[in-house]
Amino acid sequence: MLSCVWLLALWLTGHTLAVVLSEQTERNCSLSPPSEYIAPRDARMAFMTGFTGSAGTAIVTPTKAALWTDSRYWVQAERQLDCNWELEKDVSIISIAEWLISEVPPGGEIGFDPFLFSLQTQENYNMNLEPSNRSLKSIPVNQVDKVWTARPPLPLDNITRLPDRVIQRSWQIKVEDIRDQMRDNPYEPTAVLLSALDETAWLFNLRGNDIPYNPFFYSYTLLTMDHIWLFVHTHRVSEELKVYLNASCEGSLCVQLKEYDTVRDNLKEYVAQPGVKVWIGTEYTNYALYEIITPEEKLLTSSYSPVLTTKAVKDETEQRILRDAHVRDAVAVIQLLMWLEKAVPQGKETERTAAEYVNKCRSKQKDSRGPSFETISASGPNAALAHYSPPLEASRRLTVDEMYLIDSGGQYLDGTTDITRTVHWGTPTSMQKDAYTRVLMGNIELSRTIFPSGTRGVNMEMLGRRALWEVGLNYGHGTGHGVGNYFGVHEWPVGFQGNNIPFRSGMFTSIEPGYYKENDFGIRIEDVVVVVPVQTKYGHNYMTFDTVSLVPYDRKLIDTSLLSSEQLRWLNNYYDTIRRLVGPELDKQKLHEEKDWMLKNTEPFSASGSSASVCSSSLTLIALTVTFLHNIN
Repeated sequence: MLSCVWLLALWLTGHTLAVVLSEQTERNCSLSPPSEYIAPRDARMAFMTGFTGSAGTAIVTPTKAALWTDSRYWVQAERQLDCNWELEKDVSIISIAEWLISEVPPGGEIGFDPFLFSLQTQENYNMNLEPSNRSLKSIPVNQVDKVWTARPPLPLDNITRLPDRVIQRSWQIKVEDIRDQMRDNPYEPTAVLLSALDETAWLFNLRGNDIPYNPFFYSYTLLTMDHIWLFVHTHRVSEELKVYLNASCEGSLCVQLKEYDTVRDNLKEYVAQPGVKVWIGTEYTNYALYEIITPEEKLLTSSYSPVLTTKAVKDETEQRILRDAHVRDAVAVIQLLMWLEKAVPQGKETERTAAEYVNKCRSKQKDSRGPSFETISASGPNAALAHYSPPLEASRRLTVDEMYLIDSGGQYLDGTTDITRTVHWGTPTSMQKDAYTRVLMGNIELSRTIFPSGTRGVNMEMLGRRALWEVGLNYGHGTGHGVGNYFGVHEWPVGFQGNNIPFRSGMFTSIEPGYYKENDFGIRIEDVVVVVPVQTKYGHNYMTFDTVSLVPYDRKLIDTSLLSSEQLRWLNNYYDTIRRLVGPELDKQKLHEEKDWMLKNTEPFSASGSSASVCSSSLTLIALTVTFLHNIN
């Protein structure tokens, strides 16, 4: 799922006919893996149209102005667009291309900002326009920026390096690793070009503050066997950082700093040399750089760059500290759930105050760097909207009569977290319990499955849906995504989608099945897991998932009569892990009430009827026997 910000200007015989601006969640001049957020200076759609939704396409001609967006934003667009704009509701590229064909005469050129187009986006537009004798024309100077005189500036923050305590591989080791992969590649690339924001940040162990919720900075890298060119806003590189990057020397492990806006000129100069071949990942290289790597024999493509595929497998230190971050994060979420349990019956809390509370709890944890995305805090029918976030004003009041879904995460210096819990403080309906338990069954089935190393997530994704399918339920979003180490909360190319790479030991992904009943309630249970080796009776090189999110599920919503003995055993083992890992952290932070809450909510389950019950050492043998006979009957 690729999200882009597009700018097009229509041209015919040298005269501008129209401007087309398309925005789908986030895209900067450097493409980064899918993210929901853009820097204020990249919010061109909002500047041009007044529309602030996360997906849309706007076209402006001398006589018309139209905006396309999907059904999530139709009401919002109607409110935010002034009378100069028409709202269109078919957001497909085919539909937009048909509109362009109706407005641009045959032979017309349709210009676009290539820095804001992925290769696939350009190809899709071209495929729909060329048969009608209209063609795309690359115009590297952004037309909206020409008229946006009050465009917000870059953040003032300098780029920073990670402390040694969270690093196992120095940037020099990483560079040589990528060079080894270049040497081993039979197509003999002489350079690797990095366009995704997290590629450069990972390679050099650097972080920034250019994108909300994501510690990225605007950058490109061109890495050859003998040189390293880092394209950044150089005024943001401190003298200390220059020393760290060996920026004053000229060897193969010396980083040559180049101005961010000179990447095309420098790449052109490199490609003009004889005998060079540039390796790119097509998923995240923008068209502005792709189009100048000519002729074709100077280009080597793969879906993902060697940096993205290498970064996907966390080293031992990254695995350890990411687990540690989830322990501290669990403390914050437990604080939230305990507080809500006491506060909601009083009738004063809202979706917004709950979101603010969990952010406050996380901010007090060691190495906190803020939330990893805008918290999804949704009650009742709002939770049926899979990616709802409460408005600043008039958010829904929380009540014991509705289910409540909280999807939140934190950025920490040692890791990124993402967890979803769904709860009910009153009496859930039988349908709510049934749906919740089946969502939980899907989470458990995926989490406990054993698979050969190299299995693709898409080939086992249905395990997360099977219990729902059995009663005719489903969900319309993906089942999981990769998670970074103080990086993006949605980190490609790991996950359960068709374009994700095969699972290997050391990869982290979320598992998040759900169910959403329109205008009534929503359920999602999301945990982060890590791929780990597992011993099997006969085979070798098999894997399973180890859950690193450590917050109990809502007991009131679990119908243990639906769980298999294996699922129940997994659940009890998971609760034992929560006690073992989170208990000492709660003690360390002197959170005694929270520990009591955690212990109460992680009591082991027994399959003793239609609802979850607690095993207790105080139960007599007679009582256990009666329960057993009741189940048999």
